[in-house]
Amino acid sequence: MQSKRKKRLFKALYLAAVMLIVLTLGLLQAFCPLRTLVPAYALPARAEGEMRLHFLDVGQADCTLVEFPDGDVLVIDGGDGSFYGKTKVARYLKGLAPTAVSLLLTHADIDHYGGFTQLFDMFDIKTLYLPAVPSENAAYKRLLERAQEANCAMQPLSRYGVISRPSGAYVNCISPYSAGETDENDASAVLWISYGGVNALLCGDISASREERLMTEYSFDETLFDKQGFPVRLPQTHILKVAHHGAKTSSSKQWLSFLGAEKAIVSCGRGNAYSHPAEETLNNLSVAGCEIYRTDELGDITISVYNGGYAVQTNLSESHA
Repeated sequence: MQSKRKKRLFKALYLAAVMLIVLTLGLLQAFCPLRTLVPAYALPARAEGEMRLHFLDVGQADCTLVEFPDGDVLVIDGGDGSFYGKTKVARYLKGLAPTAVSLLLTHADIDHYGGFTQLFDMFDIKTLYLPAVPSENAAYKRLLERAQEANCAMQPLSRYGVISRPSGAYVNCISPYSAGETDENDASAVLWISYGGVNALLCGDISASREERLMTEYSFDETLFDKQGFPVRLPQTHILKVAHHGAKTSSSKQWLSFLGAEKAIVSCGRGNAYSHPAEETLNNLSVAGCEIYRTDELGDITISVYNGGYAVQTNLSESHA
């Protein structure tokens, strides 16, 4: 009998402790918003007139931060939503102290948008740029609901969509052409980012067939992707974010030769189950003369664009902690 009373007492104390923790967390969130609880990375300040591209190490996922010269930040993909990934994106973005934040989802795979929802709890998100092909996934629907709750502008992004800044920096979406796509990976937003004569191409998860299509279109008319006075010259690519974490289904020899990129960024997780990047892709990049930078080996990779040139740095958060 005494043993049963002890068990009931223990259960009551356990439930009381759980309720106390839940109540404490609720009060903390109410009076100490998440943005104050997550510590910022100590990052070096951006120089006047400098643009930075931050390719974050978020495991087998994608997240690129475009830090414009005016202090606004565009978050292109937000990681897979894992604790590690969400924490990295939140702390890094907070460390940049942006003047405004917008989100851009290249396509509706969870490894590209899993970390977005949390950012609405930390920042006033200006615009959410959505992929041409939506998803029926519950997590994707929750992202849209959270954006609506935050009164955030939502805008589909496909070819001829341009995001421009007063500094002259701009992002030009060159693919997909429309929402009438059937393959989610090939429907990825392909983004041309240009500032001060330095050009970067971010390829999402497209395959070699989409690479070939873009080459064919460009060869037919090199002004095809230009919009509103914002030109795209693919053979003048300096920085390439390699498609699909370096999968062998992308990055054909013809594509890489056509672009002539000097630096190649591969976002992939250490020891991932897909064996990304593929040896074939790495070989193609080497043959094309690309200097390869991998997040699984180097961690966060930052490219600073300044005075018509650019420089590559790694792990700014660790070197300035």
